[in-house]
Amino acid sequence: MNIAHIGLIVTDLNRAAQFYEGILGLSRTARPELAFEGIWYGLAAGQQIHLMLLHNPYADSKKPAHGGRDNHVALHTDAFDAIRQRLDTARISYSMSQSGRTALFCRDPDGNTIELIQAAAVSDDLPSGGDCRR
Repeated sequence: MNIAHIGLIVTDLNRAAQFYEGILGLSRTARPELAFEGIWYGLAAGQQIHLMLLHNPYADSKKPAHGGRDNHVALHTDAFDAIRQRLDTARISYSMSQSGRTALFCRDPDGNTIELIQAAAVSDDLPSGGDCRR
């Protein structure tokens, strides 16, 4: 199986787009007309991230300090250092993976956790780039 898409709830599409496009460098893809506003981003192998402008029932939930201990989306990237620099420049906090991998965890403006993994750091032993020690 492959993941078709990940759906994330956001409260401000323009603010979210600044993060997903300006910081992560993602590109929009076509989105069908639906009963709510949103932005779709295309990833490799036809996978997508769907940002959905909806009421967030989790808005008041307490989040762990380290994103690896929270629900998160993990993305492999060849632009790890460039994205990390953009996070630093934008003063967006992140934490490095606690497993020793070249990976970091940050949150989008709505608190959704994104894990970024240096593509070259993906091990044959961990095909998903995952590690429960995060």
